[in-house]
Amino acid sequence: MKIQKSAEDYLETMLMLEEEHGYIRSIDIAKHLGVTKPSVSYAVKRLKESGYINMESNGPITLAPPGRKIAKRIYERHKALTAFLTLLGVDPELAEEDACKIEHDISHDTYVAICKYVNNNSDIRISNYDDE
Repeated sequence: MKIQKSAEDYLETMLMLEEEHGYIRSIDIAKHLGVTKPSVSYAVKRLKESGYINMESNGPITLAPPGRKIAKRIYERHKALTAFLTLLGVDPELAEEDACKIEHDISHDTYVAICKYVNNNSDIRISNYDDE
């Protein structure tokens, strides 16, 4: 099933927040993505209905296995693209922003080539070549 870019961004953000804080809260998602709380509520409802996240009424958000898989894939792409752009001399902050824009649209083959380039030209090791 094809998932929309915005849903991928929400799932990636949830994984990042979980790794950073140990929990996922709607308010933190809104702050990270720069969106309103009602926007997060709508997205969370749709992600729950699709089986990507779990959430009890007013409880913490957790990633369900399908959502975690997507989040990891996008986050790995993000990290690899950020490293690649930084290696090319792009300012790290701009590299982060651009990686967010690119991570959804590049082909699997291009992603694999970027991972190989980063691994061969830096101390960074990217082992997840995507599982599309």
